[in-house]
Amino acid sequence: MPERPQALFAMTARNMPHVFPPEVLAQLRECVEIDPTLVADDFTDPRVREALARTEVLVTGWGCPVLDTAVLDAAPALRAVLHAAGSVKGFTTPEVWRRGILVSSAAEANALPVAEYTLAMILLAGKDVFTFRDLLRDRRSFPYGDIVPGIGNFHRRVGVVGASRIGRRLIELLRPHDLLVSLADPYVDQAQAARLGVPLLPLDELLRTSDIVTVHAPQTPETRHLIGARELTLMPDGAVLINTARGSLVDHDALLGELRTGRLRAVLDVTDPEPLPADSPLFDLPNAFLTPHLAGSQGNEVARLGITVVDEARRLLTGAALRYAVDHSVLERAA
Repeated sequence: MPERPQALFAMTARNMPHVFPPEVLAQLRECVEIDPTLVADDFTDPRVREALARTEVLVTGWGCPVLDTAVLDAAPALRAVLHAAGSVKGFTTPEVWRRGILVSSAAEANALPVAEYTLAMILLAGKDVFTFRDLLRDRRSFPYGDIVPGIGNFHRRVGVVGASRIGRRLIELLRPHDLLVSLADPYVDQAQAARLGVPLLPLDELLRTSDIVTVHAPQTPETRHLIGARELTLMPDGAVLINTARGSLVDHDALLGELRTGRLRAVLDVTDPEPLPADSPLFDLPNAFLTPHLAGSQGNEVARLGITVVDEARRLLTGAALRYAVDHSVLERAA
């Protein structure tokens, strides 16, 4: 790449200043020539089309328009796409890979807050914090000094479904705690699981033997309703299901049936559909804890995504290999 290649932002314009606050933007502009006042959320815009003709690096993010053949034809100098977010599935096309354009993603940086959120929810669920918060609010008192049976995180069994970036990062974060962690993933073998430091189980066995099950598999046609009615019935009474992946991985009708009986509990940061309709019974069930898609990078965390792109831009500038290059061969089964 030449020194300070021409670059263009392609994302939802309102997100750009959060992902690239002034100090991060200044670092990026040391690596590339980029106009922060021009953010492409529509590649048909005349100013954008003019910029595309000389663009060598696209700095993309949430809301990036699709990079189809027409767009790529309008950007003959394009050599790299640096994505300041997670998955690139939503906007890349086969033509991107056919043309040999380098693609990098900040998915690794985005995995950390999801893993942190999940760790927090596992520990809180192990203490049954959500139930006891509601009881205390209702009763305004509690029997001080009593030992509460059935709760605690000593040797609580945690099943991780999917050794994605997030799943692997979560396993790292769980390591210092006295939890019994297992993994289910059809693309991981026993040797790989051993390197992660966890036993590898078939999904059914993991569901039967886990007090808390947390889902981190990718969204593919094969994983739709990965956790369905049959799988939910395998979970022990009182078990907790955590989903921070995609709502479609869980059959919400089947989950609702289990939750209504009180047999299971759920922590859901993603749902199907998303957002839920206002009259969804999930909002009112005491054993369903819902958050509005907060697990991924939010607030001050999104600047970490911009910093990842700056690091990748420096690598382009110096001719080094991209640290977070996307491997197209495994893209379809990547979370």
